Amino acid sequence: MEFNGTQTIYLQIADYVCDQIQLNKWMDNEKIPSVRELAILLEVNPNTLMRAYEYLQQQEVIYTKRGMGYYVQENAAARILKTRRKQFITHDLPLIFKKMDLLNLSIEELKDLYLQQNS
Repeated sequence: MEFNGTQTIYLQIADYVCDQIQLNKWMDNEKIPSVRELAILLEVNPNTLMRAYEYLQQQEVIYTKRGMGYYVQENAAARILKTRRKQFITHDLPLIFKKMDLLNLSIEELKDLYLQQNS
């Protein structure tokens, strides 16, 4: 995993875990990699990974079974989608609209440009 400097590493790891859940690689009530396993895989300090898992527990995306490990919370994918959509609408979309306004781009033009690049 390549980390960028714009966001803390533990949040980037949390995003990675959420991606795995949204891509149906990790399903509801399924055990996920342990802190040590994922830390080795992502080449990060286990304390950083533990911070990501604690954050995801607070967000009710994962839960722990004492002595057994971490599991995907029921309906986690739907919860992640709702959170990410809200983030997009409140944070990303205003920036996009501002940039479109500065570039004098209409939604129709943007849509056409997008479709041309992805055909």
